[in-house]
Amino acid sequence: MNTLTIWTLDWVPRGPRGFVRDLRLRWACEEAGIPYEVRTVAFEDRATNHLAQQPFGQVPFLQDGDVELFESGAGLLHLARKSERLMPRDPAGEAQALQWTIAALNSIEMVTVPWWFLKISGEPNEKLNGWMTSRLDHIERVLGEQEWLAAGRFTVADLLMADVLRVPDVRAFGKRPATEAYVARVTDRPAFKKAYSEQIAQFEASDRKRSAGA
Repeated sequence: MNTLTIWTLDWVPRGPRGFVRDLRLRWACEEAGIPYEVRTVAFEDRATNHLAQQPFGQVPFLQDGDVELFESGAGLLHLARKSERLMPRDPAGEAQALQWTIAALNSIEMVTVPWWFLKISGEPNEKLNGWMTSRLDHIERVLGEQEWLAAGRFTVADLLMADVLRVPDVRAFGKRPATEAYVARVTDRPAFKKAYSEQIAQFEASDRKRSAGA
């Protein structure tokens, strides 16, 4: 049986640690009990050194036997098909989980990422504030009415939505108690904690190797 492989960078600066998106795939595997290994591509020349696997020069990408996938959302949906822990098998529950997974990417992250990028770059982002407020207020309303996004339980949709919302600058953009409670609840899961700690440990080990080779 082929071991599922999650590919990420061998090293990143401290700022993005804990947020590199291979974490999403590690987390999903931990939730579902799917065995996996993590392999790396070099941080240097990362924009061009793995274009055959990831045409935008990003991570993660996923290998599962003959199946190869780039984009974390695609990888998550692939993993969700393997486990009912991530994706309900009844048509209604599956549809709910699927729509909220796509919503995390298309309705929330498509706003939070450019807003955050402009913020850390020191560029004006005021024009995005209204859009950001609207999207976060909408999800706050939803999370104030229900504990989970789909099927009345944790699914891949919650994994992805919580990962999008847990960025500190996003959490600090206004007071949204339901969202804050949701993020805290989802990231308190043992599978998240294990995936997070192992990603951090990987990059810290790379620090030591780089220091030894300096």
